[in-house]
Amino acid sequence: MDYLKESDYIFWFMRDCREKGNIKERTLALRDTIDLLGGKWKICILRNLSFGTMRFKDLQETVVGITPKVLSKELQDLEQNLLITRTVNNTKPVTVSYAITEHAKHVEPVIEALLDFGLIHREKIKQTAKIAESLT
Repeated sequence: MDYLKESDYIFWFMRDCREKGNIKERTLALRDTIDLLGGKWKICILRNLSFGTMRFKDLQETVVGITPKVLSKELQDLEQNLLITRTVNNTKPVTVSYAITEHAKHVEPVIEALLDFGLIHREKIKQTAKIAESLT
């Protein structure tokens, strides 16, 4: 997969904005999205929920490194922004499950693209480190 250089991206973004309308409005929409999905955990939570409904404990186990307090806060933020639903199950003991909303499914291709880039980038860094190590 080819990735654009920063200067190419800026050119593409500005051209795209001119063709599709107001640059300021599109920039604000992009910033809103970054604010919505920003942070260390939200994208990981959404990706895990894209595979199906999960209970709090399951999320805590699959989102490696997250504390219960932070997970609870992130889930509240995602629910307030209509990206997940929270369901209290009538079980003993009471359990709570979370699911991704139809609205949030529009984010899935973005998350997969980030994942793909992350895998490629990690491999590139490993290769660069090996080359640097062999030169010393």
